[in-house]
Amino acid sequence: MSLKYSNKINRIRTFALVLVFAGILIMYVGIFFRDYTFVMVTTMILGLLAVIASTVVYFFIGLLSTRAVPIVCPNCEKATKVLGRVDACMHCDQPLTMDKSLEGKEFDESYNSPKTTTKA
Repeated sequence: MSLKYSNKINRIRTFALVLVFAGILIMYVGIFFRDYTFVMVTTMILGLLAVIASTVVYFFIGLLSTRAVPIVCPNCEKATKVLGRVDACMHCDQPLTMDKSLEGKEFDESYNSPKTTTKA
């Protein structure tokens, strides 16, 4: 059974991209309600807020990306970034860790939680 892991940075970027398109779609729907000013203005404002939210998310992931540890993936040999204790390669989705105590263990994203403790 092959599980597909995804990189945290790419997941957040995808969410921000969805916000951009959702905002544009919401504003586009507002065009069909030109005769109902309140509905049109409401959809335009909601769409604008979604686009602004995506800008904030992109800014946030840019800040997080500077904290990520750049490494070379042992599987595809491409440069990638590890955010947290466990992450996946941006290119091949290979599970990665920088924590020596987690090497050889089953990949679990809950290791990034501060409540998770590892048993030796």
